Amino acid sequence: MNHWQVSDVLPHSGEMILLDDIVSYGPDDIVCTRAVRSGDAFVSPDGSLPAWVGVELMAQAIAAWSGCQSRDAGQPVRLGFLLGSRSYQCTTDTFPADATLRIAATRQFNDDDGMGVFACEITGAGARAQARLTVFSPQDTTLFAQSDHPEIRHV
Repeated sequence: MNHWQVSDVLPHSGEMILLDDIVSYGPDDIVCTRAVRSGDAFVSPDGSLPAWVGVELMAQAIAAWSGCQSRDAGQPVRLGFLLGSRSYQCTTDTFPADATLRIAATRQFNDDDGMGVFACEITGAGARAQARLTVFSPQDTTLFAQSDHPEIRHV
């Protein structure tokens, strides 16, 4: 296992990278961390992180897993799309200031077309969040980037 930096495996940049570190990853799973810091994106004035941001932390962990797999195979990092979450449950409304969160994602399903389902969990500071996320990472994302393509309807 290589130890990739988060910025090397995510298609995000700047303050939109919400993960701090990749602790471990394997063929079917990944564990990442995030420290809740005042002044960071989405952090409330009291220094806490709203629980709803947990869905994005989970999605970025999945994206980091995909990026690690791509980098290990000598391929570029691919864009991915969060299609939905199922049963997001969290034991708190906010993750407290200065908490260190552990974000884990485990692949339950994926196919050759880029569809995938992951079981995800966030733990830290006595809180726990869990959900199943459905994601899509196509081999060719150019179709999704073309605004004048007839198959794509913009809302």
